Amino acid sequence: MRNSKLIDIFKNGNIVLPIFLLQNYKELNLKLDEFIFLMYLYNLGDCASFDPNKYSKDLNLELASVMNYIDSLTEKDFIQVKVMKDEKGLMEEVVLLENFFDKLVIFTMNQVNKDNNLEDSNIFEIIEKEFGRTLGPIDYEIIRAWLDNNMSEDLIKEALKEATLNGVTTLRYIDKILYEWGKAGIKEVKDVEDMRKKRIEKADKDNNIDMDIVDWDWFDDDE
Repeated sequence: MRNSKLIDIFKNGNIVLPIFLLQNYKELNLKLDEFIFLMYLYNLGDCASFDPNKYSKDLNLELASVMNYIDSLTEKDFIQVKVMKDEKGLMEEVVLLENFFDKLVIFTMNQVNKDNNLEDSNIFEIIEKEFGRTLGPIDYEIIRAWLDNNMSEDLIKEALKEATLNGVTTLRYIDKILYEWGKAGIKEVKDVEDMRKKRIEKADKDNNIDMDIVDWDWFDDDE
């Protein structure tokens, strides 16, 4: 069986398996044999030459099995096979593990969230829905920094609402809003509401206000 052949690799002592990954590979949607093959690639480096024949020889696997693993890991977006220039300027096929490391960062951060009793947090999902895209590792780091700085999810939602109101949906812009609010002493949603009330009163005096825009609820709308 393919599994038994791959497990035999452990006996040779030529593959390093991080304990954290060994304990959590199933959570990454990997089968045991896929995980071991991925760790074999991991030990070759994050930009190793694409050489299925070498993989087949090293792992004592049929070439067809090796190609199946490569196809599976590529389909699951763990690896990429690309043509790049080597140190001599010659073109060669390489296996890149950038996607694997990105997945690992996101997975690790999710585990940290759980360890800090943030498993019920939906701020990440809310921002993803508003942006219409999946958050990347850097996005997670930015949001996590907000939470680590004791910013409440409600205040982050208000900053997201403010950004959307201004037609901008980037984390850098939201981060700027939160920074400016912090300088102004705004720590709670009530402080934001008071600030907006003052703006409305001032704009109303200037006869330059659109109440439909001001009263729009960006989070409770059904659509």
